[in-house]
Amino acid sequence: MKFRQMGLKAVDLERAAKFYTELLGAKPIAVFDPPGFAFFDLAGVRLFLDVNSANTVVYLEVADVRTQTETWRAAGITVSSEPHVVFPDPDGLFDAPGNEWLAFIEDSEGNQIGLMSREVTA
Repeated sequence: MKFRQMGLKAVDLERAAKFYTELLGAKPIAVFDPPGFAFFDLAGVRLFLDVNSANTVVYLEVADVRTQTETWRAAGITVSSEPHVVFPDPDGLFDAPGNEWLAFIEDSEGNQIGLMSREVTA
């Protein structure tokens, strides 16, 4: 089984598509308006923006949460939760031993986007 698609609410489809185009550095692979859909490709998983969707939380892996948060803050994106270690994982339960970092930004539609990275310890 493969995770294929995740959906996010888009109050204003044009604004949401613009936000994700800038955030991801890629244009939508398809926009259908009506009925109010836009799709982006995230390494084989579709991000589905839908004017009729419920609010959802999505978590994106980034190379370094602290650096990426500052980059996006400088670009005017709202940081709703500062970078912090959410799970010290010295035994490597979820990945290589290290610290799981997390921060949240807010997209143009009010959805929370989690940013995650792994700081590996030797």
